[in-house]
Amino acid sequence: MLRHEDNERVTRTGPGTPLGKLMRAYWQPAALVSEMSPERPVKPVRLMSEDLVLFKNEDGGWALVGRFCAHRGVDLAYGRHEDGGLRCLYHGWLYGPDGRCKEQPAEPAHSRFAEKIRIPSYPCVERNGIVFAYLGDGEPPPFPHYDAFQAPEEYTFAFKGLWECNWLQGVEGGIDPSHVSFLHRFIDEDPRDVYGQQFSEVVEGTGKKLSKLVGDSYRPDIEVEQADHGLRVYAIRQLTEEIRHVRITNLVFPNAFVVPFGNSKVFIQWHVPIDDENHYWYMIFYDFAEETDKETLLAQRLSEVSLPDYRPLRNRSNNWGFDPAEQRDLTYTGMGLDINVHDQWAVESMGRIQDRSTERLGVSDRAVTANRRMLLRAIEAFEAGGTVPARAVDEATAAALTGPLAVDTVAPTEGWEQAWRDREAERREKSPWGAGNA
Repeated sequence: MLRHEDNERVTRTGPGTPLGKLMRAYWQPAALVSEMSPERPVKPVRLMSEDLVLFKNEDGGWALVGRFCAHRGVDLAYGRHEDGGLRCLYHGWLYGPDGRCKEQPAEPAHSRFAEKIRIPSYPCVERNGIVFAYLGDGEPPPFPHYDAFQAPEEYTFAFKGLWECNWLQGVEGGIDPSHVSFLHRFIDEDPRDVYGQQFSEVVEGTGKKLSKLVGDSYRPDIEVEQADHGLRVYAIRQLTEEIRHVRITNLVFPNAFVVPFGNSKVFIQWHVPIDDENHYWYMIFYDFAEETDKETLLAQRLSEVSLPDYRPLRNRSNNWGFDPAEQRDLTYTGMGLDINVHDQWAVESMGRIQDRSTERLGVSDRAVTANRRMLLRAIEAFEAGGTVPARAVDEATAAALTGPLAVDTVAPTEGWEQAWRDREAERREKSPWGAGNA
């Protein structure tokens, strides 16, 4: 459990909060490129309780500025996208990508008043289908060399989803290895044959789909170790005396995780606060072996959400589609076949902001407790001007932030520690793009 004051400290991300300052020191997803209309690439964005507007620059890049005009507070999300920026509809004030006011048509021709006006603005960079923004102080850090950023675009797919709860609940769900044995279980055999679904793919060397394997072996040994990117989490399941199932996931500090997604696929998922009670998850899915079928993946994901807010069709307002008959006969949850909904229910059902002062954690929660300790230490270190995990300060440290390695494999009981690394090295060696990224 956490003390109430510590729970506040690790959940509140608004401007000026200790955690808010820390998270703003990292690049954060702001929008999918695919959700920006080609006809009018302008979109209101709310990030960590800040209201902003994202728009496309004349040079093809992206700009993120404050949402409200400095003159009379009018909403710039409706502004005219012209003359290299956004022009307020009320009096024609024009704002450039740097937030500076470039024109004030109603002011006298000789006026220099515009030179004194500037609204917030933040640097943006596009990476494999996501526009990232840096909301911190000073120069933005270089991008880490994670696989999601090194993979060629044709081997990736990006998407997002709205969850109505605090961001940390989403992250803690993603780094909890033992829940997959129950939450994503099927009463009989997993009936799905869907491209890109990790739990419906047969694990090499077992003849079993992952959902069946982890359901049968529901008491994994959990081990956690620190890594340059944050944490590496091992879930080890003894299948026979001779072999073990080894599943390795990762916390990418401060608000992402990397999960194996079948035999050749992996995804990274960021949980990005809209405010303290709602957040978006952003995902980059990447394949080491084959180019992604973006059309199929997009159709699958769009069938589960409503646009434009990417809210799941199964949600709090309709009890996440809970069906008692389905729970009896088909799925452990009774909430459909999409495992994203299972995870969503788990973290949303805790409440908008979980009260961690009342929970009781066990040995299987090692990754969750390790992450909380790391987060509290990092908040304190950042306040004191010290170093924090997984933040590149120069190109050399950015180049050292690689992988992270995420593996779902079978290994011999003796020597499994090296066997999974050999398996990963072999996958990367065979990959059209993965060799050298480790």
